[in-house]
Amino acid sequence: MTPTFFSDPDALAEEIIRDVGTDLVVGLPLGLGKANHVVNALYARACADSDIKLTLLSALTLEKPRPKALIEQRFIMPVIDRLFGSYPDLAYADALRENRLPPNINVVEFFFLAGRWLHVPIAQQNYISANYTHAASYLLARGMNVVTQLVAKRIIDGVPRYSLSCNTDTTLDVLRERRAGRAAFRLIAQVNSELPFMPGEGDLAADEFSAVLDSAATDFPLFAPPSAPISDTKYAVGLNAAALVRDGGTLQIGIGQVGDAVAQGLILRHRESTAFREIVARLSPTRPAVAQEAGAFEAGLYGVSEMVTEAFIGLIDAGILKRAIEGVVLHGAFFLGPKSFYRALREMPPDRIAGIRMMPVSFTNEIYGTEDEKRRARVDARFINVTMMATLLGAAVSDGLDDGQVVSGVGGQYNFVAQAFALRGARSVLTFEATRQTGGAPQSNILWHYGHETIPRHLRDVFVTEYGVADLRGKSDADVIAAMLGIADSRFQDELARMAKDAGKLPRGYEIPAARRENHPERIAAALKPAREAGLLPSFPFGSDFTEVEQRLIPALEILQNAQHSSRALASLLWLGVMRKPDTADQACLARLGLDRPKTWPERVYRALVGAALEQSRAS
Repeated sequence: MTPTFFSDPDALAEEIIRDVGTDLVVGLPLGLGKANHVVNALYARACADSDIKLTLLSALTLEKPRPKALIEQRFIMPVIDRLFGSYPDLAYADALRENRLPPNINVVEFFFLAGRWLHVPIAQQNYISANYTHAASYLLARGMNVVTQLVAKRIIDGVPRYSLSCNTDTTLDVLRERRAGRAAFRLIAQVNSELPFMPGEGDLAADEFSAVLDSAATDFPLFAPPSAPISDTKYAVGLNAAALVRDGGTLQIGIGQVGDAVAQGLILRHRESTAFREIVARLSPTRPAVAQEAGAFEAGLYGVSEMVTEAFIGLIDAGILKRAIEGVVLHGAFFLGPKSFYRALREMPPDRIAGIRMMPVSFTNEIYGTEDEKRRARVDARFINVTMMATLLGAAVSDGLDDGQVVSGVGGQYNFVAQAFALRGARSVLTFEATRQTGGAPQSNILWHYGHETIPRHLRDVFVTEYGVADLRGKSDADVIAAMLGIADSRFQDELARMAKDAGKLPRGYEIPAARRENHPERIAAALKPAREAGLLPSFPFGSDFTEVEQRLIPALEILQNAQHSSRALASLLWLGVMRKPDTADQACLARLGLDRPKTWPERVYRALVGAALEQSRAS
């Protein structure tokens, strides 16, 4: 089949409707791989013609940040303009959020951008709770007849080839079903010049596609969220987790600051093992046997992760990710990251990028199919992922709230937990911060019980907080509770222990060990301070798309945001700001926010508050 080539997305949408009909069930890849212009053209066509029934099956709809407060707007809007530029918004997202989708259009997702769709009734009602590996079968069961995908293009001997690049995940799985005659759908491509051409199974001939949109007018900058700075708490979590990884083993990590902290911890361990041991010893004075890995990586690691992040490139550069399986050091299923990450992939020499292979999610997240080969490859695996909360009995809460509201989705977390129990020597490592701020007050993320669970307690394995490691596998309920109390914030330990004792799950005479009674944020900051000052734990270990001035502003704005929950803290900041004179570096930060020459009283107040927050961020 030779594809039809288009330069106009509206003409392509008309062709899809003529070819498939007016009942369109369209699959959109998770995250980065959405063909935005094609999707928007189909959406506009369905809005204009109520006889067209359009169902969009998707996950992780990406949206630009939408700041509300004055200072937030002044900080983030220039960043949005610089990093996202002319990235085309997905028209259905605004309509969905504002509850103005036409009745002939339906949007169904199995994974949300974290927290962005809370209390949006139609999105919550149409959410599918699914393991990532089950998503493809659910899409096909709903009669999916079109798949639209962003692709990279390469001309070889005058013939175009197209790479699924960032999203081989579900697309390769549904293509396998189509080749076997168990599915029928049109695969539609939109070419993007910034998308890296990735080798492997996602490198497809043109005849796999029904149509291709290829035009300079529809090229656009990739969605590129900047890396966030790693806080002390997240570094502590990541360093504790890095002490669980065995040389010669297998690694999976998730997105975000904790994943970056794990990777930087592994790099520090590899390059300066003595310093790594000292830091981890200060963080966690009593460690279980599972958390005793601290040497350099002689044999190296093999990576298999549904998501590939910039941190993995850092691990390759550091000579840690080097245990190759048939020439491949990293198998992944989708990727998303900052501009520098995409550029690094685009500019990699062929021999190096050949060591990174994008695969279907059924490959990365499961051991079925080529099970013998996967078992041999995935030795001593450590599947390191983030959860929101955990119970004292070892259940994890990662995707939703107790009232049924979905924060994100199950994604691949259950898949990797299941793999950890299926593979010899493997462990599931669920990481989280011991507390969170709610209304300006700290709340424990370790709870006695919760009305929703993502990972049930019978699959409890290893939990990590900034205060240490709890090894729960095969332990009794009482021992599990004791281990979880040991990594809880000390401000909440007594109450948690009381609830467990009242329920008859912990002996009345149990006492939390003295070494575990010092779980306070101040101890974590003190434990990391020498390494921070020595430059071993940079806030942005893999680079940043923020300017130097913006990097200085970020911790100050976090201080200001936290102070807004307390009138006393806010008044203290304001007084400090009024009494001090900004230095040259502070003037640059104030100018970045348009506060160097305030004209209104609100601007004068914000100038003082930001100046004081800058002073405090320096002191910390």
